Order: sequence, then C-alpha cells, then structure tokens
Amino acid sequence: MMAVFWLVFGVGLGVLAVAAGVTLHGRRRSRYGGDTPIVDDHVLEQILERGEVFVEHDEPLDLDEIDDEEERFWSESWDEPSSEWGTS
Repeated sequence: MMAVFWLVFGVGLGVLAVAAGVTLHGRRRSRYGGDTPIVDDHVLEQILERGEVFVEHDEPLDLDEIDDEEERFWSESWDEPSSEWGTS
C-alpha cells in the first residue's frame, strides 16, 4: 500500500516538475525570444533623434553570404606574433 502511494507521489511530483519547466521555458521565450530587433546605423539614428525605436520585422539571414564570409575569414593568412619580450 505504501509502495503505491510513493509511486503515485513520485509520478505526480515529476509531472509538476515538467509542467513548471515548460511554463518557465515559455515565459523566457516570450520575454527574450525572437522579438529582439537587430540594431544597425539607421536604428541608432532613430534612437538618437527620437529616444526610441520601433522595428517592424527582422531581415532573414543570408546563409550563403555567411558561409562565404566564414570561408574568407579562415582562408586569410595570419601573421605570427612578434616576440617583443624575447626568449631566454
């Protein structure tokens, strides 16, 4: 009888923990989610002129352009650091 009680109690506690996690995740997502606008020069000018900014929607990312820039970055040659301190 006690084993059934502890089983039901444990399952109920687990369900409550999962429900709390889902609720917390939803609140965080709605507060910090994808509604954050990207700040560029035009937006900064609006902030400086009016003290506030409103952005309709974000532009989608161009994944091909991102891949090209990443490839260009890693293909650059890097200068070795100068040894100003010398080695003894």
